[in-house]
Amino acid sequence: MKAILYIYASLCLLLAISPVTSLFAAPGTAVVAARDVSFYTAVTRFLQEHVQEGQLNYKALQKDQGQLQRLVQQLAVYNLENAPASERKAFYLNAYNLLVLHQVLAHYPLKSVKDVPGFFDERQFRVAGEMLTLNQLEKQKLMAPYRDARVHFALVCAARSCPPLLNEAYAPGKVEEQLEAQTKRALQDDGFIKVQPKGKKVLVSELFKWYREDFLRHAPSVPAYINRYRSHPLPAGYTLGYYPYNWALNDTGR
Repeated sequence: MKAILYIYASLCLLLAISPVTSLFAAPGTAVVAARDVSFYTAVTRFLQEHVQEGQLNYKALQKDQGQLQRLVQQLAVYNLENAPASERKAFYLNAYNLLVLHQVLAHYPLKSVKDVPGFFDERQFRVAGEMLTLNQLEKQKLMAPYRDARVHFALVCAARSCPPLLNEAYAPGKVEEQLEAQTKRALQDDGFIKVQPKGKKVLVSELFKWYREDFLRHAPSVPAYINRYRSHPLPAGYTLGYYPYNWALNDTGR
């Protein structure tokens, strides 16, 4: 009897501390526990293997899609029930970027995601149990609840003019630090923010035109927002303009 009680107590303790999300999942169904760091570790491992200076070698990735397919399967069943805001934010950032890569490979070889009808607003994916487009992921799961303009420097739409893709997962415990670092990285990049002393102009990404209201929630003007993240502020009196967005695929394998 003592042995039985001991086993029962041990099982109770194990279940209390394990990150198990469901004891009754259908056979063969992968269930990713909320706050399970193994998912974020796997995303980091994948990105570090395939991201080169913020770009992707899709040709090489196409030959080794298994790792990405497994991550996409995990995205579909990830359990966000009772998850804190930091976990939800990190999860949806990773989900967006992984699903962009997944969809690019489905149509590769590809010159631009613009060549795929409905890339952002028609094709749906299962994400944490919901069917969502990429636009819904961005607007409903990230911008609406968090109203954080830094998200625009973390989501990568597989275009040359996108901010560089981070080569590690956004993680619940440090997602705010990562967003801050990504924003500084983008806004201090001479290729992203083009200061032209000769004409006294500053040319910036069209992201600042498309999502202007998002940035104005944090600063009185677009230049003021940019200056929050620059070591050397934009020169006063310079005219603000926008350079054309380059939608060519962010592919290093060509």
